[in-house]
Amino acid sequence: MADVVIRGGWVVDGTGAPAFRADVAISGDRITEVGPLPGASAATEIDATGRYVMPGFIDTHVHGDAAVFDPEVQLAALRQGVTTFVLGQDGVSFAPADPATLAYVSRYFAPVNGRHPGLDDGPVTVAGLLAGYDRRLPLHTVYLLPHGTLRRNALGAARRAPDADELAAMLRQVERGLEEGAAGLSTGLEYFPGAYADADELAALCAPVAAAGLPYVTHMRGYEAKAGDGMAEVLRIARAGGVAPHVSHYHGPREHLIAMVDDARAEGVDLTFDNYPYLRGSSTLTLVTLPDRLPVADLDATLSALADPAVRRRLESEWTADLWPRITLSHVPADDLRWTEGLTLPEAAERAGRSPGQFCCDLLVATRLEAGCVFGQPPTNTEESVRALLRHPAQTAGSDAIYQGGHPHPRGWGAFARLLARHVRELGDWTWEQAAVHMAAHAARRFRLLDRGVVRRGFAADLVVLDPHAVTDRATYESPRTPADGVDHVLVGGVPVLAGGALTGALPGRALTPN
Repeated sequence: MADVVIRGGWVVDGTGAPAFRADVAISGDRITEVGPLPGASAATEIDATGRYVMPGFIDTHVHGDAAVFDPEVQLAALRQGVTTFVLGQDGVSFAPADPATLAYVSRYFAPVNGRHPGLDDGPVTVAGLLAGYDRRLPLHTVYLLPHGTLRRNALGAARRAPDADELAAMLRQVERGLEEGAAGLSTGLEYFPGAYADADELAALCAPVAAAGLPYVTHMRGYEAKAGDGMAEVLRIARAGGVAPHVSHYHGPREHLIAMVDDARAEGVDLTFDNYPYLRGSSTLTLVTLPDRLPVADLDATLSALADPAVRRRLESEWTADLWPRITLSHVPADDLRWTEGLTLPEAAERAGRSPGQFCCDLLVATRLEAGCVFGQPPTNTEESVRALLRHPAQTAGSDAIYQGGHPHPRGWGAFARLLARHVRELGDWTWEQAAVHMAAHAARRFRLLDRGVVRRGFAADLVVLDPHAVTDRATYESPRTPADGVDHVLVGGVPVLAGGALTGALPGRALTPN
């Protein structure tokens, strides 16, 4: 007798093979049989007639490090079939961190990651952070070592290369973090203090990551027009460190971007990337508006600079008029300014009776640099480019979801459903069989989750039952917090966590480590 039997569905198994009609039996957290099971009985039976049964989707780039404890976020993910979050992105997260570093990353990345509800003043280890996720959530988590956090522990806000002792200290943090279950190293080379690192520092830190067979995951030092320079640095690090690189939220002119990936892979570099099906991005307002000559790695010093009329005048002289209409305010944690969420920056500035530059400075100071925004990408990032990247065999699916604020980017509620509705069903960029590979199997290989991403006997029972005709995203830029439709049932570790589109309350999610 099985614990669960999913009956009569079409299995899209994640190998790329054609879908086939079969029952799926589950005992404990494992798939025990896939095939006709007319005599099988189970404590729980799920009727999948007319539905597809697919491996649970793995979001390879998501900022759920704190937000994953929010039931609204859990529902948003599961209603899209996402069963695993890969956290620790862009080189900034909560572990390993001493008290001063924890205070910094909690504040600096609050517009992106939010504030973790279960941490005290530190220190925080990777093992401790993972333990806080394990069996306390309805979905799994995977954690990357965040380079910026490691660097802050060792060098503080210093804008220089590490000395030998500091580099040795960072290496010890990498080695210990891998021992405690991290699945790779991440960088954010446009965020601080990670932006102060050079390729030599990063290659040295990648050596133990490579020895563990794990990836170097990077928000490059530049996209769009700067993507060539960014990718050249990625490949220098990969070759010197002997590590497999994975580029986060890859976007820009398709011919140039695809050629760089193909050239690297032809040379034997195991390069992969993720991207999401939208033309707008989302980040901190500081990233979008402040130059790196300001001391952004020291938040109080940056606030002091923004209070200086001379600094403000210089910023206003440097900002270009075409910047402001691209910015929509998404997260404004100041009670008297929350009315600005959902407005473009010029709209908010006009209502406040200020110029856009003046109002931007006012907003940054009022929110203590914790404002977030949605922003339009340059015109080189086109729908055709997104589609071409999706079709590339090195692509994995990632939402880059940010859940903070009253008017966030819709990708956290809709990216995976949009891939299925628009790019499979409507446009045909993927077949359903290819979708399972890009949304589950590729990511499982990349992060060495070797018993996941495929519907096969002996594999983990992370499974999605969806209606291929009905699955669709509902979240829009105007109404971003709207869950997707069409995913009926989701099992995580063999346990139903979504039934009839609603959370069951079960918390079987594990803090997954590479195997």
